[in-house]
Amino acid sequence: MMKQLSLIVIGGGDRGSSYLKTLQVTPEKFKLVAIAEPVKEKRDHLRDLYNVPEEMCFESWEDLLSLDKIADVALICTQDKMHFAPAMKAIEKKYDLLLEKPIAPTPEECFKISEYAKEQGVKVLVCHVLRYTPFYKVIKEFIEEGNLGEVINVVHTEGVGNVHMSHSFVRGNWRNTAESAPMILAKCCHDTDMLQWIMKEPCTKVHSFGTRAYFRSENAPEGAPKRCTDGCPHKDTCFYYAPNVYKIDTAEVQHFRAIAANKFNPTDEEVDEVLKTSPYGRCVYYCDNDVVDHQVVSMQFGENKHVTLTMSAFNKGGRTSHIMGTKGELRANMEGQVMEFYDYATRETTQVYHPEKTLDYTIAGGHAGGDFGIMQDLYDYIVLDKPSISISDVSASCLAHLICFAAEESRLTDKVIDMKEYIKTL
Repeated sequence: MMKQLSLIVIGGGDRGSSYLKTLQVTPEKFKLVAIAEPVKEKRDHLRDLYNVPEEMCFESWEDLLSLDKIADVALICTQDKMHFAPAMKAIEKKYDLLLEKPIAPTPEECFKISEYAKEQGVKVLVCHVLRYTPFYKVIKEFIEEGNLGEVINVVHTEGVGNVHMSHSFVRGNWRNTAESAPMILAKCCHDTDMLQWIMKEPCTKVHSFGTRAYFRSENAPEGAPKRCTDGCPHKDTCFYYAPNVYKIDTAEVQHFRAIAANKFNPTDEEVDEVLKTSPYGRCVYYCDNDVVDHQVVSMQFGENKHVTLTMSAFNKGGRTSHIMGTKGELRANMEGQVMEFYDYATRETTQVYHPEKTLDYTIAGGHAGGDFGIMQDLYDYIVLDKPSISISDVSASCLAHLICFAAEESRLTDKVIDMKEYIKTL
C-alpha cells in the first residue's frame, strides 16, 4: 500500500491553499493533519475541504508547533517576514519543510535556516516553483543532453504584468520593502534560482538598475481621488480602476479577488464592499508603495558567462528565456508554451516542447504546473528517496536569494557587487 505523506500547513492563504490542491488530485499520497491560519473563514474552508479534525485547527502557528511532532512535513506559507520563526521552530521539532519563497527577508536569516536544517538533519525544500514546472524541466533536460553545447549567456525576462503589479506590488502585501522584502527578492528569487540551475556555475558578479518610475502621485490623472470608490472621474478609462480590475474573468484575477476580500470565492458584492475600505481599493498613484516597478540585473557566472534578467510591470505578464550556447540557441516563452531550438549544424529550427503531453501535470495549482510539480517531487524525495532533476538543497536556494540581495545592494549603491566579497560582509 502506498505510504501517505502527512502534512501540517502554517498559513492557509493563497500559497498554502495552492499547494494543498494537489491533495484533491493525488489523495493517496498526502494527508493534511493540522492547520494554523489566523483567518477563521480560511481555516474552516481548509478544515472542511481536507477533513481535518476541529481540534487540529489552530489560529496561530505557535499553538500548532507547541505540540510534539505530528506529521512528516510542515508547509510554511506565511507572509515573507513571518517565515523565519515558524521555520526555525518546525526544524527544531524535526519536521522536513516545504518553505515558501523567499526563505526569509534577510541574508542572515536565510543562512540561519539553512545551517539549522543541516544541524538537525532535516530536508528543506524551498518553493522555487519554476524548476518544478514541466516547461523548465524540459529546458534543463535539453541542456543536460548537450543540445546547446556550453551555455554562454542568457537573456531572461520576468513580465510581472500590469494587473499583477497593481494588485501585489502597489496596493498589496508586497508593496513596501520594510513590510515584506525588496521586489527583486519577492518576485524573482525563483528566476535567479532557475538561472543558476541552468548556468551550473556560481554567480561571481552582480550589477543592477531599477526604479519606481510610474506608480507615483505625480502621475495621477487630474481629479483622481485617493480611493477608486470615491467617485473617480477616470473609472471608464483607467487600467487600474479597482472595481473593474477585480471583475476581470481570469484565473489570476480570481486569486486576487480572494486575497482582496480575505476569503475564498467572494461575490462581486463582497468585493465591491471591501474595496471601499481595504488597501485594494486605493488609487494606484496614491499608495504607500516604495518597491520598483522595473529592474534590470546583469550577472556574471564563473569567469566568462553572462546573464541578464529584466523584471518589469509594463506588460501582459509571462516569462521568456533566450538561452545561447556553443551548438545552438533556445528561445522559450512560458506563457505561450513555445520552446524553439535553432541548431547551428543543421540551420533548422524545431519545437522541442509539447504541452499536450504534460496537461495531466498541471491540473492542480498555479505557476504553469509548478505548484503541483513541487508537491509530487516532494513526495518522491521524502517517501521514495528519489530526488528528481529539480530537487535543490536549501544551501543552493540561499545562493539564489543572495543574488537578489546583491542586486538590491547594487541598485541602491550603483556599484558592481563582487559576490565573494559580498558574502564576507554577511
